[in-house]
Amino acid sequence: MIKRRNRTKHTKTFEERLAEEAARLKEAAAQLPPGAQRELYLRRARQAETASHINEWLTSPGLQPPIALENMQVGKRAKRHRGASD
Repeated sequence: MIKRRNRTKHTKTFEERLAEEAARLKEAAAQLPPGAQRELYLRRARQAETASHINEWLTSPGLQPPIALENMQVGKRAKRHRGASD
């Protein structure tokens, strides 16, 4: 028997869902007295905010792909050879 994944069509963006989750967790933490559960909610709120920032950075148009290490070393050798002959 093949299991099928339940697919959901989100009406809000990932950023919006993360922001709502962070706000909900902060509000829940504000209702609790100081303690482990409150700290857990605040930590999860910070994690949602961090995830939002990382997602924003990853989806930004200015993000460049990493340069392969081999290309960097070849470029250094070429510069050394040019500097010796100049």
